[in-house]
Amino acid sequence: MSSSSRIRIASLLPSLTEVVCKLGFEEQLVCRSHECDFPSSITHLPVVTEPKYSVSKNDQSGDIHQSITELLQQGLSVYRVDDEKLADLKPDIIFTQDHCEVCAVSFHDLELAIQKYLDKGVEIVSVSPATLDEIFDSFITVAKALNCHEKGDDLVRSIRNRFKIIREKTSNQPKPEVVSIEWMDPLMTGGNWMPELIEIAGGINRLSTAGEHSPWIEWDKIVETNPDIILLLPCGYSIPKTLQEVDNLTKAEPWKHLKAVQNNQVYILDGNQYFNRSGPRIEESVEILAQIFHPQLFEPTLKQSGWIHFDQNPNNIRLIHT
Repeated sequence: MSSSSRIRIASLLPSLTEVVCKLGFEEQLVCRSHECDFPSSITHLPVVTEPKYSVSKNDQSGDIHQSITELLQQGLSVYRVDDEKLADLKPDIIFTQDHCEVCAVSFHDLELAIQKYLDKGVEIVSVSPATLDEIFDSFITVAKALNCHEKGDDLVRSIRNRFKIIREKTSNQPKPEVVSIEWMDPLMTGGNWMPELIEIAGGINRLSTAGEHSPWIEWDKIVETNPDIILLLPCGYSIPKTLQEVDNLTKAEPWKHLKAVQNNQVYILDGNQYFNRSGPRIEESVEILAQIFHPQLFEPTLKQSGWIHFDQNPNNIRLIHT
C-alpha cells in the first residue's frame, strides 16, 4: 500500500487488534470482532462478527464444548461475519487468522464475504502462530502490511530482551514442574506457545508440547505427572468466569490427591486477556508466570488483575487475599 496514513483497518482477532494499536494505528481501525476488547479505547468500534452458538453468562465449559463440537461436526464455522456491515465500513486491509477454527471467523468465510460484498482490492492478512517465534513473525507481518517494519522490529526486540532478563534471573533457581489447564470440561492442557512461556519464566512444562495444538487429556495423566504447580487458564475465560466453574475440578476425586493441591500451589490466571492471545501482552503473561514460580525474585505486580492464588484446601476453598 502506498500510504499507511489512509489505510482503513478491520481487525477480526483480539491479538492482532492489540498489535495494530501497539504499532500506533488505533485511530485507523474501523471495526473489530466481538472479542476484541483491549485496549478499552477500541470498544466503541463497530462489531462485525458474532458466535453462531447461543452465549450465556451461565454457560459451563461442557456446554460450550458441545455447542462448538456440533457446529464443527456439521462442517460449519463457529463464528459468522456481518458481510454487509463490513462492506459498508470499506476497509482497505483485514487482519485475521487461520490457526484455530474456534478462535475467530473462518478464513474461508471471510474470503467469501470479500468476493461477494467487498472491493476486490481489499487485502487480507492472515496469521497462524503456534510458537513464540511465529507470534513474533506475526507482529512483523502486521507491521510490514502497515508500512512500519521498524516499529515491528522494535516491538519484537523489546519483548525478547525482557524474556532474556527473566531467563537469566531464574536460571539458577529450582524449576517447578507445571501443568496448565486450558479447558475444564473436558480437560485440556495448554499447548502452542504456552510451554515456551512456562520455560522462559523458570518452570518445566508437562503434558503438552510447544508448537502443537492443546491436547485433550484424562485425569490419570495429571495424577501420574503430579506437578508442583497447577495453572488454570481456560481459553477465553476471565478469572471470575473460571471461579464460577472451578468446581468441575475441585469435586473430581483425583483432585485432592494431587501434590499441587495439597501444597496449595494452584493458581487461576486470566486466560482471555493474556495466555490465550498471541499478542504483545505475552510479555505480561511471562511476568505473571515468573511471579508465581519465583515469588522471591519478582514482585506480584499483576496479582489480582492477571492472576490469583487459589486455596485448594478441600474443606475451605476460597480466594487468598495477601
